[in-house]
Amino acid sequence: TVAPLATSMLTRRQLITWGVSALAAAPPGALLYAWLVEPHWLDITSPELPIRGLPPDLAGRTLAHLSDLHIGPKVSDDYIDRTFARIAQLQPDFVVCTGDWITYRGRAQLERLERRLAGMPRGGLGTVGILGNHDYGRGWRMENVAQQVTSIATRAGVTMLRNQAATFAGLQFLGLEDLWGPNFGPGGLLERHGGAAATLVLCHNPDAADRPVWGAYQGWILAGHTHGGQCKPPFLPPPVLPVQNRRYTAGAIRVDERRTLYISRGVGHLRRVRFNVRPEVPVFRLRRSE
Repeated sequence: TVAPLATSMLTRRQLITWGVSALAAAPPGALLYAWLVEPHWLDITSPELPIRGLPPDLAGRTLAHLSDLHIGPKVSDDYIDRTFARIAQLQPDFVVCTGDWITYRGRAQLERLERRLAGMPRGGLGTVGILGNHDYGRGWRMENVAQQVTSIATRAGVTMLRNQAATFAGLQFLGLEDLWGPNFGPGGLLERHGGAAATLVLCHNPDAADRPVWGAYQGWILAGHTHGGQCKPPFLPPPVLPVQNRRYTAGAIRVDERRTLYISRGVGHLRRVRFNVRPEVPVFRLRRSE
């Protein structure tokens, strides 16, 4: 069995190698499209989110799901600002961010994060966030970087959850620490709060859905991390994903009879290339589960 960190580094390297080699063999128009067009061609999707025990006055409300912003050297600040402005115009009732706020190279990325979050959309009823592996800096082990990301987001009005729970307008959010980071261990949180109705879990890496930590939790897990593979051939699955469970690509995926993932394709990128995997912000419409 390959350790999660080793797997992450291997698959990211494979992704870059595959993407570059495949696009190099493609016609020039496809190469330009994958570099200049699709990485910034945001897809605002409108899935429904049925929630057990949802308070009646939250039925029909909206929740915008940001993920994988990767603010830093590879993602355009203007693109992030335009994305935030488009989501703000929709006036979502809740906004969540499921991690990878930055791609860390140094202090400059933290300063850029602070400037960009000045325009981040806020939910009318609540704004919640968690950390991803890149928010822990190099090797996913830089606690000081994770704390600075947490502090910057908190100052911007985001309730950051690190194996913690928070409730807004009768909807409970459980925010898990990242699976590859040094603080993953949500068992106690899920034991204490996972059985409650009207609950959503925020979890950066969808592979965590297969860990034996979920207890009585039944419902949705909102995740990111995969970028949908970032490049994939038409009608075929992406050849490389940074997860061990190859089913966990993007969109709604049933884990078992009690839990369902929604994996966002994410806003940003590690390398400026996307093909047949547009960046995404799902804006869910909440409804009461049957």
